[in-house]
Amino acid sequence: MSKIKIEVQNITKIFGEKPQEALAKVKAGMGKQELLEQHTHTLGLHNISLNIEEGEIFVIMGLSGSGKSTLIRHFNRLIDPSDGHIIIDGEDVMEMDVKQLEDFRRRKISMVFQSFGLMPHYTVVDNVAYALEVRGVKKAERIAKATEWLETVGLAGYENLYPRQLSGGQQQRVGLARALAADTDVILMDEAFSALDPLIRSQMQEQLLELQNRLQKTIVFITHDLSEALRIGSRIAILKDGELSQIGTPEEILLNPSDDYVREFVKEVNRASVLTVEAIMRKPRLCLENETHQEALTKIEAVGIEWGWVLTNNRYQGMVTRAQLKKAIAENSQETLAQLANNSVVVTQSTTVEGALPSAIGNKYPLPVVDQNGKLWGVVTPDSLTRAIEKETDEVSS
Repeated sequence: MSKIKIEVQNITKIFGEKPQEALAKVKAGMGKQELLEQHTHTLGLHNISLNIEEGEIFVIMGLSGSGKSTLIRHFNRLIDPSDGHIIIDGEDVMEMDVKQLEDFRRRKISMVFQSFGLMPHYTVVDNVAYALEVRGVKKAERIAKATEWLETVGLAGYENLYPRQLSGGQQQRVGLARALAADTDVILMDEAFSALDPLIRSQMQEQLLELQNRLQKTIVFITHDLSEALRIGSRIAILKDGELSQIGTPEEILLNPSDDYVREFVKEVNRASVLTVEAIMRKPRLCLENETHQEALTKIEAVGIEWGWVLTNNRYQGMVTRAQLKKAIAENSQETLAQLANNSVVVTQSTTVEGALPSAIGNKYPLPVVDQNGKLWGVVTPDSLTRAIEKETDEVSS
């Protein structure tokens, strides 16, 4: 079971001169509009609770004014809540004194801003090394680490330039390198890519995913763009008017929107480019491993299908049909099932529906779904792929 890294417990934030008085009215049932009209206080967040797992990219999204940036700023206490708690690694951030909070921000949590947040009078390498500088790391060591991270994000050779000499995409890479150089467990990214043009934005998303695959940081990513959220998020929380509408994986958000607000968000999404085959795969009807040809044929006939999936040490080897087995028995073949099996086209769990369709179309057999180690996890049929796109329930068994 995954470890919970961040717990958000009943966070409410009210902006105004007397937030605690307003809080009492909200707890008594007063809504956002009524609170604003009668008491000139703004309800920024209302009773938000969620858990973020260690090592995931957790996306918080919503339209302007939904409260997403307000929420993320509670994690490092750039904003204090009117009510509720933020627990990170078992510590209540709201209970930290000034010194504890300062150390927490230096060592536990870093942030990448939409506006890059670079210091114009620092060179690129000094910007990246800044978090290490405030920790008291010696110059040679911090410059070496900063240089390494600049190379990682594709900015080797830019160390001695100043931010004004870089493009927007390059400046954002510096911001990302700075957060990574800080080597914190948690990275907050507030609309980090939204100021970039579409091509650079896509490249930054891809780079973030590649880095995350290697580093396994806990990343909280804010965006108003559903396509971006679906592409990079392990899970997504959707906010509306300061309240939580839905939390789920990209597949859950697409396939089972919780209300009309979420449904409106997802209706224009190209489902085939986001949904993975893992979301729609089914368990294989019959797996074979150590059976003789006759035993395999008997099992296939008993299930009433035309083929079986052949495994060796739980790794997928191919498929064998009823006709193949009958021929092998008639010829007294000494081949094993693995030797007899056809090497059919496979897809991985992360293959999108769009990516799997070309292999499935015209193929009368389901496609096996394997992981990176070759383990068979399930199968998908052309019908199931098509129905997923059309929002129909897959009733086809394989």
